[in-house]
Amino acid sequence: MLRETTKKWSNVRVDAFDGLMVDYAVRSGAQVVLRGIRAVSDYEYELQMALMNRKLDARLETIFMMPAQAYSYLSSGLVREISELGGSVRDLVPKLVERELKRKLPASSRKSRIKHE
Repeated sequence: MLRETTKKWSNVRVDAFDGLMVDYAVRSGAQVVLRGIRAVSDYEYELQMALMNRKLDARLETIFMMPAQAYSYLSSGLVREISELGGSVRDLVPKLVERELKRKLPASSRKSRIKHE
């Protein structure tokens, strides 16, 4: 879904790796890591990770970005829960993601799950 959603940007690559992010960044030739921060709790964790990454490889920089206020509360867990309970995620995720969530948990399954919980 990430590859499909980001294919319109030629400078974006979606990849997966095992091991330390610092090692992956070096292998990939990256000099900067971009991390998103939604809340103070995110910042505390991300700062700790950035400082450790700097300790492991001082050449790697970390840049923090904050989302637009309209998305500052959004998380994958919330989106999944809303979808599982039959709510609309139309304005929260790309259309492809909305379709995949519906496919993985059809409406009839969502409704019966709600009644039994």
